[in-house]
Amino acid sequence: MKGKTIFITGATSGIGEGCARKFASAGCRLILNGRNVEKLEALKRELVLSGCEVLTLPFDVRDREAMKLALDSLQEEWKNIDVLINNAGLVIGLDKEHEGSLDEWDVVIDTNIKGLLAMTRMVVPGMVERQCGHIINIGSVAGDAAYAGGSVYCATKAAVKALSDGLRIDLVDTPLRVTNIKPGLVETNFSVVRFRGDKSKADAVYKGIRPLTGDDIAEVVYYAASAPAHVQIAEVLVMPTYQANGTVCHHNV
Repeated sequence: MKGKTIFITGATSGIGEGCARKFASAGCRLILNGRNVEKLEALKRELVLSGCEVLTLPFDVRDREAMKLALDSLQEEWKNIDVLINNAGLVIGLDKEHEGSLDEWDVVIDTNIKGLLAMTRMVVPGMVERQCGHIINIGSVAGDAAYAGGSVYCATKAAVKALSDGLRIDLVDTPLRVTNIKPGLVETNFSVVRFRGDKSKADAVYKGIRPLTGDDIAEVVYYAASAPAHVQIAEVLVMPTYQANGTVCHHNV
């Protein structure tokens, strides 16, 4: 993996931040994307001090024009992306489908589906041309089955699975690999956003169970990326102990 160029969206927290540190420790070169410029630059400074080459591209994956401008701005030495990690994603609220906010749903759908699609469309052609590359999409156990108050989010992660499977089919005559990583409970800023900033409600989700961390998922992502070229890790479902699926958990309280 040493010297490979890794592009990570949503790199300023949680799984994306964990992936940045993991791939940096392996000697990779990183292109880091995020909306929070201050956090992005702080992460860059940390990783550069460890000897990692880092380029930051601050934009919202919902903004297709900003995404294109950022990618077009890449200098020649950064254009050959070896691994694209489509990590940017979120959920807002636990509203019933007939009671939720259309505007909030737009944000979730535009980020989780359309942002991932746009990144794929803009990066993968270069991989095909070079006959080298790996696309790793961060899905979710939520994409396997709907749960109460989560139908729209679950639909977006079901879409990530379908898009990953479809891309793998479309690329079957190339050496490119496509992986869908589906985490269960991971303690990141994810739940804080879901509960619209209410940290006490977010913390309650993980009470009585030891959730996964962003670093745990980063290990799985790295495992898939570093597998031998003839090995394609198509899909990984990874959950903490005491979680059985998207809705069944045992909380020791």
